[in-house]
Amino acid sequence: MSIIKITKDNFQSEVLESRVPVLADFWAGWCGPCRMLAPVIDEIAAERTDIKVGKIDVDEEPDLARTYRIMSIPTLVVFQNGNVVNKSVGVLSKEEILSMLPFSY
Repeated sequence: MSIIKITKDNFQSEVLESRVPVLADFWAGWCGPCRMLAPVIDEIAAERTDIKVGKIDVDEEPDLARTYRIMSIPTLVVFQNGNVVNKSVGVLSKEEILSMLPFSY
């Protein structure tokens, strides 16, 4: 599945109302660690067709970053049924990110 660009305009439908878990990557283009994490996020999006993967640019969406108390980036937030079920700050390995996600194969 491809990565979705999440904005304040589609956040309700793509994240809060999603029928599948959502891995949201809060990032910015100037952030080196965010760029390091991007290929891993791309791999997970391609492999895990049972979830949605979205990216939220904190510079473009400061209200979403504020709402979810994003103080450092990259921050990964897992939403399920409209609720935050997991959150992690910093660069993680693929295995660490996968362990944050609900298992459903």
